[in-house]
Amino acid sequence: AAPQRAQAVQQFACCGNAGTGREPMKIVIAQMKHETNTFSPVPTPLARFARGGGVPPEGRDAYAAFKGTGAAIAAFFDLAEAAGAEMVIPIAANAWPSGPVEDAAFEYIAGSICAAVAAGCDAILLDLHGAMVTRSLDDGEGELLARIRRIAPRVPIGVALDMHSNLFPAMVDGSTVIAGYQTYPHIDVYETGLRAGKAVLALLAGKAAPAMAWGNRPMLPHVMRQASDDAPNRELQARCREMEQEGALAASLFVGFPHADIPNAGLSAVVVTDGDPALARRWCDELLDLAWREREAFVYRVEPLARSLARAQEYKEGPVVLLDHYDNAASGGTMDTMAVLGGILDAGLEDVAAFAIYDPEAVQEMIRAGVGAQVTLALGGKLDMPGIGRKGEPRVVAGRVKLISDGCFRNRGPMGRGEQMDMGATVVLDTGRVEIVVISRHQEPNDYACLLAVGIDPEAKRFLMLKSRVHWRAGFKPIAKAIVECAGVGVCTSDYGVFDFRRVRRPIYPLDSM
Repeated sequence: AAPQRAQAVQQFACCGNAGTGREPMKIVIAQMKHETNTFSPVPTPLARFARGGGVPPEGRDAYAAFKGTGAAIAAFFDLAEAAGAEMVIPIAANAWPSGPVEDAAFEYIAGSICAAVAAGCDAILLDLHGAMVTRSLDDGEGELLARIRRIAPRVPIGVALDMHSNLFPAMVDGSTVIAGYQTYPHIDVYETGLRAGKAVLALLAGKAAPAMAWGNRPMLPHVMRQASDDAPNRELQARCREMEQEGALAASLFVGFPHADIPNAGLSAVVVTDGDPALARRWCDELLDLAWREREAFVYRVEPLARSLARAQEYKEGPVVLLDHYDNAASGGTMDTMAVLGGILDAGLEDVAAFAIYDPEAVQEMIRAGVGAQVTLALGGKLDMPGIGRKGEPRVVAGRVKLISDGCFRNRGPMGRGEQMDMGATVVLDTGRVEIVVISRHQEPNDYACLLAVGIDPEAKRFLMLKSRVHWRAGFKPIAKAIVECAGVGVCTSDYGVFDFRRVRRPIYPLDSM
C-alpha cells in the first residue's frame, strides 16, 4: 500500500495551497439534500429547499442557519475553522422528501456549487443525500459530482451521505471519500460529516491516501425494517464501526430508499481505507454478503388496520404511539391521507394527539374562524396519488379551533439538533377526543418540540398518532409505553404490491423470488 499512498498524496499535493504556508486553504462547503419518492405527487420546486420558501440560503446566511447544529455541513464548518481554512459556502439546500426535483431547482443548486468550484479551491466538502431523482436524471448527486470533476479533476471531494442513498457509480467515481450515516433514526449526521471531512483534510496534509471500494446487492429492504437499533441493521452498522476501529477511514452500509423506481435503488456499501484498495474491496464485500444473508429479515409483514387499533386499546398506560407509517413526510408522503386518523375517530379512541395532517386550505379556513370557534370541515385528502392509483379522500371532521401558530420551532435533538423547522401556518383542531395538528408545510414528527410548539404535552396523552416510520424514535421512543404500527394509505406504503415497479433492476428481492 505504501507506493499507492505516495502516489495518491502526490496527486492531490499540487491541487492548491494546502500546507504551503502561502495563504489559507480554501474549501468549498455546500449542501444539496433530497430523498426522492418517484411515486409521490408532492412537487419539488426550488422553494421546497428553503425554510419558509424563497431560495435556499448561501454564504453567511447558510453559515448562520447551520452553524452549531447537528448537520453534516455544520461539521464541515467546524473542521474548516479548526484548520484555519477559508470557507466558501455557495448554497445550503435541504428539502423534505417528495416527488422528482424540478430541473430548474437542480440547475440552480448545482450551478451555484459548480460556480464556486470554478473560482478555485483546495478541497470540496458536500452534504448530500444520495437519493435525488430529478425530472431528467436518475442520479442527481452523480450528475453534480461529474460536473464538478470536469471543472476540478484533481481537487479532493469529501461527501457525507444519508443511509438511504441509492448509490450509482457516478457518485463514487466523482468522490474522494464517501461516508454514510450509521444510525436510523439519523442521529449521527454531524459525526458523518466529521468522518468524511477528516479523511479529506488528512489527505491534503499528506497523512492519508483514501482508497474506496463500493458495491450493491439486488435487494430492496423495507424501510420499516431498517432501524439501526433493530436486527439485522443493528449488527451491520456495528460491523461498519468495527472496521473503522480496525483502520478504515470510513465504512458505510446503505440500506437504500425503495420508493424510487430507478435502476440502482436498494442496498449498497462503500468502504474507504488508507492506501489499501484490496482491503477496502474485501471489507465492502463482507458487508454486502452479511446483508444478503439477512435479506429475509428486512421484509415487512403488514397487519390490518382494524387489528392494530384493537391491540392499541389493550394497553392501559400511555403514551401509546400509533404509527401512520404509510404517509410519512420523511419518505415523500402527502401527509394528508385520513385512513389511520379516520380509524382512530371511528374506534372512539380518547386522549389522542395526532401529528400531523397537511392541509393548507383547512388551516386558512380555521384561521378565518378564529381561536375558540366551532368548525366542521373536509380535512385532508386534497392530493391524489396517481403513483399508487388512489384518489385523495377527505374526511369531514368537527371540532374547536384550539390554537393558531406560525409553526416555527427548533429541534431539541438528538436528530437535527438545533435546526430551525417551519411547519407554516399551523392550527390545533380539538374534536373533544383527538387534538389534530394541521400544518401548511410538511414536517416529520421526529422531535418532541413539534408538539410542544403547539401547546401539546406528548407525555400527558394516552395515544400519539405520528405520521412517521422510524425517525419518530429519535424524539419519542424514550416516552413511549407501547408502539403499534398502523397500515393506512399513502405513497410510503410498506406493501410493495401497490407499486408498479418498471425501471428498478430485476430480479431483485423481495419483488422476485431469489
